[in-house]
Amino acid sequence: MYFLKPIIDVWDVKTRHFPPHTPHAPVPQGWAGDGAQGANAGAAPGPAGGALRAAAPALPRRSHAAGGAARGGPSPAPLLSPPVPSPPLPPHPAPSQAGSGAVAAARSVVPMEAGAEAEPLLPPRRWRAGRGLWRERGGARSAAEDGAGADNDLYINQAIVFIEDAIQYRSINHRVDSKSLWLYRWYYSRTCQWILSLTITVILALAFIEEPSSLTITSDVRYRLPAWNPPCGLTESIELLCFLVFVVDVSVKSYLIGWKEFWKNKWLMAYILTLIVSLADWIVSLSFLCKESVRIRRILRPFFLLQNSSMMKKTLKSINSTLPEMASVLLLLAVHLSLFTMFAMLLFARTKDNQQDKEWVVYFRNLPDSLTSLLVLLTTANNPDVMIPAYSKNRAYSIFFILFTVLGNLFLMNLLTAIIYNQFRGYLLKSVQSSLFRRRLGIRAAFEVLSSLKETPASAQQSCVSVGSLLQVLQKAEMDSRCKQAIMRSLKMCSCDQLSAAQFQKLFEELDKDAIKQHPPSPEYQSHFMQKVQFAFGHRYFGYLGNVVALANIISICVVLVMDADKQPSERDDFFLGAINCFFILYYLLEMLLKILAMGLKRYLSYPSNRFDGLLTVILLILEIATFAVYGFPHPGWRPEFMGLLSLWDMVRLVNMLIVFRFLRIIPNMKFMALVVTTLLDLVKNLRAFAGILVVVFYAFAITGIMLFRGAVVPLGNTSAANTTHDNGTLQCGTYEQLEYWPNNFDDFAAAVVTLWDVMVVNNWQVFLDAFSRYSSPWAKIYFVAWWLISSVIWVNLFVALLLENFIHKWDRRCQRESLSDIEYQRTVELMFRDVLEEPTEEELMEKLHQHPHLHLCR
Repeated sequence: MYFLKPIIDVWDVKTRHFPPHTPHAPVPQGWAGDGAQGANAGAAPGPAGGALRAAAPALPRRSHAAGGAARGGPSPAPLLSPPVPSPPLPPHPAPSQAGSGAVAAARSVVPMEAGAEAEPLLPPRRWRAGRGLWRERGGARSAAEDGAGADNDLYINQAIVFIEDAIQYRSINHRVDSKSLWLYRWYYSRTCQWILSLTITVILALAFIEEPSSLTITSDVRYRLPAWNPPCGLTESIELLCFLVFVVDVSVKSYLIGWKEFWKNKWLMAYILTLIVSLADWIVSLSFLCKESVRIRRILRPFFLLQNSSMMKKTLKSINSTLPEMASVLLLLAVHLSLFTMFAMLLFARTKDNQQDKEWVVYFRNLPDSLTSLLVLLTTANNPDVMIPAYSKNRAYSIFFILFTVLGNLFLMNLLTAIIYNQFRGYLLKSVQSSLFRRRLGIRAAFEVLSSLKETPASAQQSCVSVGSLLQVLQKAEMDSRCKQAIMRSLKMCSCDQLSAAQFQKLFEELDKDAIKQHPPSPEYQSHFMQKVQFAFGHRYFGYLGNVVALANIISICVVLVMDADKQPSERDDFFLGAINCFFILYYLLEMLLKILAMGLKRYLSYPSNRFDGLLTVILLILEIATFAVYGFPHPGWRPEFMGLLSLWDMVRLVNMLIVFRFLRIIPNMKFMALVVTTLLDLVKNLRAFAGILVVVFYAFAITGIMLFRGAVVPLGNTSAANTTHDNGTLQCGTYEQLEYWPNNFDDFAAAVVTLWDVMVVNNWQVFLDAFSRYSSPWAKIYFVAWWLISSVIWVNLFVALLLENFIHKWDRRCQRESLSDIEYQRTVELMFRDVLEEPTEEELMEKLHQHPHLHLCR
């Protein structure tokens, strides 16, 4: 009997594909083919059920016409198939022939005499789910049962991974054999993703400590001390460890998607190219003993952050798709700027009277200065300064500047915002639609896999999944506990044992719902008095009373601050302020305790507003006790000397700041204000992708600025910065030197980031244009104009677009008179567009599944 061992080993180990039968291979006598019994047993093409798993790499799916034959006859083959061509499938048996079942035919592989004791051909083995290892287990199971169990375990693991892909909006186009599934789940585990995120954070943070180091108290070039720079090899060693993690990351990703999919994935190819260039630059850096001035790999570091976020990739793709429309408006803006520059050079041409040529001397001396002046005026940063010299000579000149500002700033810039909003919203909607399709496809793939299990009843006329197999998948899948419990509750309420595709998909619509938190119940008191106390202090009017008390506290603090605004610290009497603080803090403590009594501790802490109140109340109480311990109780003339870490005034001021902050508790009670606040909270969550792209751009421009302008700004020596320059002994008003913008430079990474932020705000950004063009080169203006276009024009308008979309979405829901609790928890981009998304059709899902590179379905 043991002559079958090599054959079954090949069948099982090599993804359970049986080698094709050839005429030269001997066929054991008594081998039943296609589930038939009798004369044709010796010439049958394969083992029981006639499916010959090697000859059927694709899974025979059940159709409405031949469902009974597919279920009762051949055992379904695994979903995974190698790329080699396979022989044609033998014809399916009739339902009556298939009724014997695969297991019964498999047990009759070798004819046995009557009364003979059945022995297993091989020790039964069970597949350890997700491990890729065989484990021996005793028991009298046949080879067909053993193979069926291994297939079932594989299908369960595939379904688990597909459901997890759907939850995370991941693509299902990856390998689906057992070892790959284990590697896939390991890669997307929290530990691995945490290590990868930590590695990205570390390699980005190296810019703060590597040369030029940002480890100084100030960035002012006049007062900055020499910074500590790490020795050569320290940061390079950390970089090498990060590169090794990235090499493992890209290797695992490339393996999991397969060789064919790898060549279609531009992000992975760019990932590998970035690693190659970074490693080459790292080697060059060590060969120069870390003395090189240009490090290309530092500019490439933000790519590691970009490629690790699918939402950032989608946002970047949406921005890229919006660029043609934005380019048309920017071109129109450039034409507008060029025409008005020509008019300005004609209007403010040089004359014989130098006193009347201030406009020409300061703003329109040549073409670059004219373009720069009007470009800055487009942002209103130099308004009305650029107009004053001409306007003081003739009031009619103001028409030129007003017309330029109206056409450029009010019309074209706002038109650019409208176009970005309209186009970006459309492309973002498409991106979210593709995410929904990925989720539905993952759920449908899990259904198709689970419907291939051997336990599917033969009486079913269409594809179905048993409730037991779905429960088994849900127990092993990593998903939100709320969603898992909701799906399990739905399954328990369901009276059927089998789920159709529509029912299966309907169950997982729970994933599309965001969490609405259920608060714990209040305690039940037996005493009638306690019930009245609970009703009184648990009522919303008690919360309104607390808001009134908080408002009175704010008003009293304002009155005291106004009265003592002009007094010296020695003249102040802090008795009144200390007394009212003591009174209000005691009330806040009493209010917190009464609410806990009425609501119970768990219910009290379940509300964010209560946690906010309670935390601030405890902090206020600790500060007040510390104040009394150090300075005693308030009394008239309460002005003790400075003692300890903080003076009395500092501690009282800190307490009052926290009290003012506590007044935010009124927000949930004001619906319009709550709407605005929830919109802002949603933006915090939805802006992660936008913020990530801004970090990428900030990082790249900061490193570029260090390369271009490091050490360019030089202090003027020990002379007074208010009255002296290196040119003529008098500083011009509004210049970099006169305004003392010395801390804004590119001498280290932290200073570069702050300088770029100041330019993005565009307030006085013409000062930076002028200063760095003087200190380095006139071509430096290109760098700052490019930064202004990317940060202030494109990114800020994208932010406005998302803000408008989020607010309009919430406002529309409010107009439909939905409760605020329903609005409060809609905090994802996917849910923001949920009402306008289209569900994919059955044909679209099945067509996409048939295109899966590693999952072959015959349906």
